[in-house]
Amino acid sequence: MYPLKFEDILRPMIWGGEEISRFKQLPEVHVGVGESWEIAQVGDKVSVVSEGVDKGKTITDLIVRDGAKLLGNHVAARYGAQFPLLIKFIDARDNLSIQVHPNDQLAMARHNSFGKTEMWYVINAKPGAGLYSGFSKQITPEEYVERIQNNTITDVLQFHQVKSGDVFFLPAGRIHAICKGIFIAEIQQSSDITYRIYDYDRRDAQGKARELHVEQSIDAVDFNLYDNLRTDYVPSLNEAVNLVECPYFETNLIEVDQSVKRPISVRDSFVIYICMGGKVRLTDENGYAITLHQGQTALIPAEIATVTIDAELPAKLLECYIPA
Repeated sequence: MYPLKFEDILRPMIWGGEEISRFKQLPEVHVGVGESWEIAQVGDKVSVVSEGVDKGKTITDLIVRDGAKLLGNHVAARYGAQFPLLIKFIDARDNLSIQVHPNDQLAMARHNSFGKTEMWYVINAKPGAGLYSGFSKQITPEEYVERIQNNTITDVLQFHQVKSGDVFFLPAGRIHAICKGIFIAEIQQSSDITYRIYDYDRRDAQGKARELHVEQSIDAVDFNLYDNLRTDYVPSLNEAVNLVECPYFETNLIEVDQSVKRPISVRDSFVIYICMGGKVRLTDENGYAITLHQGQTALIPAEIATVTIDAELPAKLLECYIPA
């Protein structure tokens, strides 16, 4: 096995723009694209290998063929033939809906799906841009429904102005929304279950409002108050800085301007590298190398012992894997 790259899965959205095409340095600018699914196995959105001897094979094909060699023993035992993460870039030209995601138990009972715990890394943000995460005051489920009906739900949400490098961890149940002017990398459980709570009364070209899931969402929402919902960390050049640890994924930030060697097989998990700026060369212990530039993502199979990250340009990467 070897370090893998995948074809882009570009997804048009009502709130999408043009930044994904530019950020990923695509030959053509695609208008209205809100998300690029970098590594996915959700419904009919399944990633396809773009390079090497396995070019054209899907991630499902690889899991069926290679199993724990690709995923890691504990990951394969836990998830079987299901790839456990969904990796995205998101370009918010306009506000995304206010939403919440169910946890594993609720999602399995209602949708036969994983829940959706996720994290955001802000790559770029326009001055004054921000996002919603969590409540700003204690409310009851009854007040929650009333405020959605009278268009005041945002009055009781925490709004966070953001800048490049900000990180937010969003466990299932936390009410949230990305607002216009933000470009992020998102790491999440492999699920597309979203309860849309409020959509600013937007209408499509036919004048129809998008479906809301207010009643469904009540059992999913965490109504507790939390103080600091932004993740604090101290960047460190050419070292891995931990950003998030949870049962579903662990994520590090790696900023490099030289050569850095990273362990893979000892984690007993595949490792994903998301390039958010610059350009690197990833080389495994067998000498197989791939180039990763801004906007590209790679999956390192679990059986690979180590990977060396060589900065061809100073670069910023997210490193993600499934904790044992």
